[in-house]
Amino acid sequence: MSERLQRDRDSEGRARNARPRDGLGRPLPYGAPGVERAPEGVERTPDATVTEAQQLLDDGKPFHAHEVFEDAWKSGPDAEQGLWRGLAQLAVGLTHAARGNFAGAASLLTRGAESIEPFASEAPHGIDVAGLREWATTLASGMPAHTEPPDASTLAPRLRP
Repeated sequence: MSERLQRDRDSEGRARNARPRDGLGRPLPYGAPGVERAPEGVERTPDATVTEAQQLLDDGKPFHAHEVFEDAWKSGPDAEQGLWRGLAQLAVGLTHAARGNFAGAASLLTRGAESIEPFASEAPHGIDVAGLREWATTLASGMPAHTEPPDASTLAPRLRP
């Protein structure tokens, strides 16, 4: 089978892209140095999820923060799936902004803000849902004005007040 048709697989045979990635999650050539990726499928406490994701956002790695949120979305209680999915969408929206895809950024930031809106009155796990919604809608509305991709770390939101 040609190298192009072969797929990277994990120990259980699921397709996994093993190519190294840059800080914004873009695939690099095999053998190139990349940034360490957040391991997939890790069940974390909500506090550990927020703490790890905040560090990744602060480090300018929103793509990797999205993977942490995605784990919480897939492994957490059904009642919180919208929260974690929305936070993952916000992180991907920031990823798109930093990559220069301003239309995609605005769309995902808006969708993420809508997904977390039902949790605004609760502040689950100390997450500043209202503040994140305001951050996302403000950033989304400013996307058309951008001409150069911003540094993700300078736009990183605070997940907790």
